[in-house]
Amino acid sequence: MKEQDWYIINDIDTLDTPALVVYPARVKQNIDLLISMLDNVARLRPHVKTHKSKDVTLLMLKAGITKFKCATIAEAEMLAMCNAPDVLLAYQPIGPKLNRFVELILAYPGTKFSCLVDNINVATEISEVALQNKIKVPVYIDLNVGQDRTGIKPGNGALQLYIDCNALSGITVIGLHAYDGHIHDADLKIRTEQCNKSFEPVLKLQSIIKDKGFPELVIVAGGSPTFPIHAKRGVVECSPGTFVYWDKGYETSFLEQPFLPAALVVTRVISLPDETKLCLDLGHKSIAAERDIKSRVYLINAPELEVVGQSEEHLVVEAGKGHDYKPGDVIYGMPYHVCPTVALYERAITIENNKTSGEWKNIARDRKITI
Repeated sequence: MKEQDWYIINDIDTLDTPALVVYPARVKQNIDLLISMLDNVARLRPHVKTHKSKDVTLLMLKAGITKFKCATIAEAEMLAMCNAPDVLLAYQPIGPKLNRFVELILAYPGTKFSCLVDNINVATEISEVALQNKIKVPVYIDLNVGQDRTGIKPGNGALQLYIDCNALSGITVIGLHAYDGHIHDADLKIRTEQCNKSFEPVLKLQSIIKDKGFPELVIVAGGSPTFPIHAKRGVVECSPGTFVYWDKGYETSFLEQPFLPAALVVTRVISLPDETKLCLDLGHKSIAAERDIKSRVYLINAPELEVVGQSEEHLVVEAGKGHDYKPGDVIYGMPYHVCPTVALYERAITIENNKTSGEWKNIARDRKITI
C-alpha cells in the first residue's frame, strides 16, 4: 500500500459510521517527535484536552513524560488513574469544583496535584478548604499575557497577589502560568515576535520575585502554536496538546511542526438528495462545528467535495454533475479542530496495519468519572 494511503481501513465493512479512528503508530511518532524538539523531557507538561484517553497517557508515561496539564476534574482523575506523578489543573477551582479538587487530592495521594489562582479571594478559599482537610495545595499564579480570558496581568498586581498568597498557610505558590493561545499567526517569525513580547513581562515578574528573596518560580507557558518558541527558552515547561493527534487547522498553519495527522473521522454517503449533492452521516454531533462550515473537516479522499450544509446528523456536500458517488461510499475526514471533535465520541477505534485493532475510551470527555 502506498504511503499516501496510510489512512485506508481494509476491513471498513466492520466499522459503523460516523466513527473516530486513531492510528497508534502515528501517535507514538508524534510523542517521540515532541520529545526530540526540546533539550529535556522534564520540561514537557503536555495538555491532555486533545486525547482525553488513558491509553495515550500511558504511551506518554512510557516515553518518559511525567508532568501533565488538564482543564477538568475528569481529565485530572483520568491522569491519576494512570499514576501520573504530576498534574496541573490549569483552571481556578471555585465552589463545588474546589471540593471535588480536594477530594481528588485525597483519593489519589500518589499524584501531586496543583491548580491555578488569579485573585486573592479564591486563593484564600482554597487555602481554607485545604487546611480543613489537613493538606497544602501547590498553586500557580495564572497570568493574562494577552488571551484576555483568565489570569492577572503580569505587573505590580501579580506581584502583590504572589506576596499575599505566600502568606496563606493552606497553599504554596510554586510557579507562574502563562497561556498565550491568542498567538497563532502562520508566519513563525511574526509568531515568535508576538510570543517574546507577551512573555517578557512574565520573565520580569519571575526575576522581581526572586530578587525579593523568594524561591525562583517555575514557568509553565504556551500551547502548540508557540511550543517551538518556548522550547528554546531552556527552563520553561511547555504544554502543547494538539500535537498528539494533530489536525488540518494546525497542519495548515504551523508548517514548522511536522507532526502527523493521527486521528480521523470516517463517514459514509447515506443519500443522494439530487443529481449534484451527497449527504454524509457527519453532522454537528460528529465533528466540531465552531468553525465556518467550509473549515470543519477536510475530506482526504474526496477533496473536490464542497460542504454546503450541516445539521445534527447530516453533512450535505456538492459533488457536481456527473459524479459517480453512491450510497455506502466511505470518506475519510481530517478535523480542522480535533480537540472538540474527540469530545463528541466516547471511544476511538484504533487502526493498525490498515485494520481495526481495538478501541481507546475517551473517558475524560465526561464531566465526571468517579469524583
